[in-house]
Amino acid sequence: MQYNFMLAGTQSGCGKTSVCFALLQQLMGSGCDVRAFKAGPDFLDPMWHQVATQKTSYNLDTRMMGEAMVQHTFAFHAAKWNIIEGVMGLFDGAKGVGQEGSSLDLARVLSIPVLLVVDAKGMSGSIVALVAGFCAYAAQSGVMIHGIIANRVGSMRHVELLSEMLNQHDLPPLVGWMKKNAPTLPERHLGLQRPEEVSIPDFSDHFYIDQAQLISQGRAMRLMPERAPDQHVQKTIAIARDAAFCFIYQANLDWLQQQGWQLSFFSPLAGEAVPASDMLWLPGGYPELYAQTLSESATWESVCEVIEADQVVLAECGGMMVLGQSLRDQAGQVWPMAGLLPFDVEMQDRLVSLGYRQQAKGVKGHEFHHSKRLMEVGIPQAFALEGRGDTGLRYRCLRASYVHWYFPSTDNLDWLL
Repeated sequence: MQYNFMLAGTQSGCGKTSVCFALLQQLMGSGCDVRAFKAGPDFLDPMWHQVATQKTSYNLDTRMMGEAMVQHTFAFHAAKWNIIEGVMGLFDGAKGVGQEGSSLDLARVLSIPVLLVVDAKGMSGSIVALVAGFCAYAAQSGVMIHGIIANRVGSMRHVELLSEMLNQHDLPPLVGWMKKNAPTLPERHLGLQRPEEVSIPDFSDHFYIDQAQLISQGRAMRLMPERAPDQHVQKTIAIARDAAFCFIYQANLDWLQQQGWQLSFFSPLAGEAVPASDMLWLPGGYPELYAQTLSESATWESVCEVIEADQVVLAECGGMMVLGQSLRDQAGQVWPMAGLLPFDVEMQDRLVSLGYRQQAKGVKGHEFHHSKRLMEVGIPQAFALEGRGDTGLRYRCLRASYVHWYFPSTDNLDWLL
């Protein structure tokens, strides 16, 4: 028997990420075989999932991946216990109410029940109206909310009161709660801080879940066969990977290997040269946090040599930012960068752009950044997009933009050519 649940929130900020981490800790502490997944295109939450479960956390996104790929990815990587952390509120997605990209749509596609996280601070009877509305709208899409987890409860009497209210009105039961004085996961401008930067909080004394109730609601799902690797490519891709370049979908790495690519990693923070390869990928991450080290890195000489030699290069968000003339960090300090492309980057104190993107050749991705590119006119665009988004820059065989692309959303890498 598998136990599959979507852990969704009433809205962003209700505490579902902390609750998810606490739930994963408790399940692991009980000796369960657990896998976590993340709804939507987020890079940081899966890092925390991996710390809790010691397993890679995969993104599941109906907008970026499509229903069939979502079902395959979930089924193939599933453990005995599978917890999907939702994105924003249950009904929030790319558009509309509970449509593509939402936690609700994902729960519908996977036919799994929802555990709804409610910020219960200062709440008693109002939980009835809130939960009743969520249940009614979810049911219209064939999705059932099977339990409520109350965050920021003030006392055991508060827990009892919330539970009584739900029971009296025939609503899903209170299956868990988090105390108001529980630790929180540390944040910054793109979301959470990375686990290796902070002390890992222990929620064991602050969180309770009725595991017996979850077991009674388990749902089995038939595992799908793995797609056979296509080994005809037989080329090597060099990939920047370290604390500054850490926004990499695991599914992208899996897909590259299935296509026959050999993966060769290097660290710009360590000043390592680009290894011999047929393609170079500079993913996104946090170059602004390591701007001084990157400004002094010996890596850029080899990166420029690769680009000038007309090798195919993909630079995404942070990987694009370091190719310009300079980077102004949050403190206002300006740091010289690789100097290959004629633009400067400035960090902003607010979100600059957010949303799904699709290239005209079919590949899909997501854009999310707090920096702005100040560029000279006349630079060719890298991508023709369907709809809005950063069309990026093209120089020789380099394609650079703010978009993080999801490679399995297309059949090959021809969109880079």
